[in-house]
Amino acid sequence: MRIRVRLFARYREAIGRERLDLELPEGDTVESAWSAVVASHPQLTPYRPFTLFAVGQDYVLPDHRLRSGDELCLFPPVSGGAGDDIYEVVQRPLSADALAAAVDDPGAVGIALFSGVVRNETGGRPVKFLEYEAYAPMAEAKMREIGGDVRQRWPSVKRVAMQHRIGRLEIGESSVLIAVSAAHRQEAFEACKYAIDTLKKIVPVWKKEHFEDGEVWVGLQGG
Repeated sequence: MRIRVRLFARYREAIGRERLDLELPEGDTVESAWSAVVASHPQLTPYRPFTLFAVGQDYVLPDHRLRSGDELCLFPPVSGGAGDDIYEVVQRPLSADALAAAVDDPGAVGIALFSGVVRNETGGRPVKFLEYEAYAPMAEAKMREIGGDVRQRWPSVKRVAMQHRIGRLEIGESSVLIAVSAAHRQEAFEACKYAIDTLKKIVPVWKKEHFEDGEVWVGLQGG
């Protein structure tokens, strides 16, 4: 099958072309198309962890199956300044100080930070610990989408960072951190609130609450 690949911004400049035509086996994936592109343009290889993919008007995941005639778009991180933004699903402990430092900007009047922590009870039942599970590629793509919405809604935002931890978390540990710096403090507050509220609705992360007398899954982000 034949597909067309469009490249934008730094990707276009890196290879000196805006469009490429690829011949791929029927039913190949976006990831296969990326591999075919970097096989002939290896200078793009370092950008893979940050690349966003789209077919038509929608973002797609690397395992999305392509059809003949599709136009696959390769995007670097979007929205001015977003190259400094952070969208991660991680297994390590989260650091509020580190994330606040990551969004610090000379043009910002302040930083708003939200930390979601593991509580010791739910509905009167003592909680022993939590487990979080995520579909990480889609979760990170959705966090980037939220970051793009934040920048459109609040133009004074300078940087955005969102991290969600997975695995076992003990009482008092942070499961999610969101940090937003902006030129106006009200926009920083509003953007941070919007980000966590939206994350809890659309980002594919689930938690299992462990009690003394049982366990229960909660998701997407209930609780």
